[in-house]
Amino acid sequence: MTGEDLILGIDFGGTKVAIGLADRTGNLLSTRRLDTDAHAGAEQVVSRALAAARKLLADEGATHGFTAIGVVSPGIVLEDRILLAPNVPGWEELRLRELVADEFGGVGIEVGTDAKAAALAEWRWGALADTDPAVFLSLGTGIAAAVLVGGRLLAGANGAAGEIGYNLLSPQDTDGFASGAAPLEEAVGGRGLGGRASVLLGRPVTAGELFALARENAQAKELVSAALDELSMHVANLAIALDPQRIAVGGGLVRSADVLLPALRERLAQAVPFPPELVSAKFDQDASLLGAIAIALDAA
Repeated sequence: MTGEDLILGIDFGGTKVAIGLADRTGNLLSTRRLDTDAHAGAEQVVSRALAAARKLLADEGATHGFTAIGVVSPGIVLEDRILLAPNVPGWEELRLRELVADEFGGVGIEVGTDAKAAALAEWRWGALADTDPAVFLSLGTGIAAAVLVGGRLLAGANGAAGEIGYNLLSPQDTDGFASGAAPLEEAVGGRGLGGRASVLLGRPVTAGELFALARENAQAKELVSAALDELSMHVANLAIALDPQRIAVGGGLVRSADVLLPALRERLAQAVPFPPELVSAKFDQDASLLGAIAIALDAA
């Protein structure tokens, strides 16, 4: 395979970084993963990720043999900063494209929002193929949605379309974003759920562990039920507003799809005039990484 056929993707997440080398059909040839280690700050995440990317390329004999790089991150990636990305200290001050260019000068670089890029990958190669309109719902450390109409991503006037993590939960949420809050994300995102579960159960608990515990622990079950009630209401409202043909659910929490998807389907069936089909994302944990590949291909 020639260098013109290879694309490097980097997916910066709230808890992990995924790096992959793929061909032009979205087939991942080699991947690496590392912990974000968010408490240590933003710059070390990028530095370690770029070193890992360089090693992956060396291991695959592709150091000078790839055509483009796609890089995705939570938030809105601008030239001089990243907006709406509070989960890693210092992340919003990063010049992400510039840092990647310093490491890989001379190669085309495309940057974007992880959930939107994941939606593009699912529409091109996965669970959203041949659907219109289509919605990708990302449920992980953060909460976000991405909308495709006619195969084109809806960006919004400021690139913030689909940032439903900032949805208000009640009329009493009068400040919301202005007060530094992301009400829905704090209520049902992986970090918020894990934090409340840890306090409730008196030991460190991740969101994934919480869903598993909910099968037999009454306190965990009550917490999960309340979160699913909240989340399903917002997903139903989204479906009412957009009338999508299909919603694909991805992100870390989809590992608990046996609990998550039935709750969402029930609310959609009850509340939405024309309920969309609800499915798991095809690429599970690789949707954003393949999204990075997809946006790099578009740019190339």
